[in-house]
Amino acid sequence: MDFLQTVNFFDANSIISTLGLIGVLGIIFMETGLLIGLVFPGGEVVFFAGMAASDAGAKILGEAKLSPLLLFTLAPVAAIVGGEVGYWFGKKYGRKFFERPDSRFFNQKMVRTVEKWLVKYGPKKALVIGRFIPFGRTLINPICGVVQLDKKTFSTWNAIGAIIWTQVAIGIGYLLGDALSTKANTYLYGVVGVIVLITAAPMALEVFKEWRTKRHLS
Repeated sequence: MDFLQTVNFFDANSIISTLGLIGVLGIIFMETGLLIGLVFPGGEVVFFAGMAASDAGAKILGEAKLSPLLLFTLAPVAAIVGGEVGYWFGKKYGRKFFERPDSRFFNQKMVRTVEKWLVKYGPKKALVIGRFIPFGRTLINPICGVVQLDKKTFSTWNAIGAIIWTQVAIGIGYLLGDALSTKANTYLYGVVGVIVLITAAPMALEVFKEWRTKRHLS
């Protein structure tokens, strides 16, 4: 297990190049099923995994080659299983599941925000949209368990959200890996920045809408 000491679990490239497909699937599972997933760069891992599944992308990332077939097939499975585990924890332990002090990676405001999405959009939209928001894909599943969301409804939309998120994120990485080719070193950080902005867009939009509402009412 000494090789685990060489892995930087906060760096997507390190996870992929050192642990390969198992590392990618493990991060996806933990980010969608366990609160500890809040600390991992799950969005970046999935995106870079897509790059590593393309021939050009794998060379850019230091020969961190992944099988496209296995990645596209198993990534949604890991996300679905993670969601089911998160739901089970929330249903079993209830509200106390979130009774912990604020920290660098967790705070009660995150929980309240996700609960608000669940009420505002309904479970179907929330389970899909939440997958594209870093803390959302970790918290939405146990919160559905806490509020005792119908299991069939949860499982159906957990699977739909997992498939859409993984296939879109991996697909973008896969296509960009080939498209950028040898120029990727020049544009890589810019591309990652764009991905981060796209991921943060839904949350920023919600903050803006709330600000406008409060301003209108004041």
